[in-house]
Amino acid sequence: MTTTLLFHKPYGVLSQFTQEPGSPWRTLADHIHRPGVYAAGRLDADSEGLLLLTDHGRLQQRLTDPTWGHWRRYLVQVEGVITEPALAGLRQGVTIQGRPTLPARARAVEDPGLPEREPPIRHRLRVPTGWLALELREGRNRQVRRMTAAVGLPTLRLLRTAIDLMDGGPPLDLQGLKSGAWREVAPPEAERLGDLLRRARPSVP
Repeated sequence: MTTTLLFHKPYGVLSQFTQEPGSPWRTLADHIHRPGVYAAGRLDADSEGLLLLTDHGRLQQRLTDPTWGHWRRYLVQVEGVITEPALAGLRQGVTIQGRPTLPARARAVEDPGLPEREPPIRHRLRVPTGWLALELREGRNRQVRRMTAAVGLPTLRLLRTAIDLMDGGPPLDLQGLKSGAWREVAPPEAERLGDLLRRARPSVP
């Protein structure tokens, strides 16, 4: 029987169970005591939010392969004034590490009123900050941070809020999960995840 968990990863936790030598970061083992599950994708230690873990190898691959085009939703606090040219750059895609990113969805949003991060964000006096709602279909190394930096908006805080299963149903999200908490997927969610493995591969524009 497949085990799949949704976890609200806190700041300062690696998306793995093994401690890295000399690393100051904690690991998933500090929060999750279910053998055999591994993260489907990753969040950097200094990022927060939704992480899906499963013991099903094909499901891990299915959710992380960008050719399937699963939209991942983020709230991003950035330093600087969010302008339309910056948003247009994110939407069109930017070049990071020598390769263009896929087009994204990006818009400015009001402060979402999240609980304070621990440790708190360090703000620079007289430097404005703002919030973006950003959606990506790929998960390259530190992609959100590299993208916002490329349009002149360094990331201060990053929270993944949801993963769209692209089946017409609601995305998997953080609803009901406080930072550091996890739950098993509900039976209807498990059924939808199983359906993903039977779906024909789409073409991503």
